[in-house]
Amino acid sequence: MDFNNQDRENKYLKAKERVEEIKKFYSGLIMYVAFITFLAALNYYTNEWSYMWFLWVAFGWGIGLFFHAAKAFRWNPFLGKDWEERKMKEFMDDEDKNQWK
Repeated sequence: MDFNNQDRENKYLKAKERVEEIKKFYSGLIMYVAFITFLAALNYYTNEWSYMWFLWVAFGWGIGLFFHAAKAFRWNPFLGKDWEERKMKEFMDDEDKNQWK
């Protein structure tokens, strides 16, 4: 009984951490939109789009925001769960083969 309750508590804590991570992403997204909008307005006010320098900030911050989203939503096309399982199986198979040599 105690083990089941502890397992449930661990799941709850993991879920709570994940929700906090997603909340941080959305907060960052709101800050990004607000700040880039402010910079775009400032850019327009100072030189009327003759040089749109705010796009450099939007691009740089956008890259960071993209990686934050990938982490928050657990999106990793290159090293996802399937990749981990395949690699683990491959290493275990190699270990079995080397054991018989």
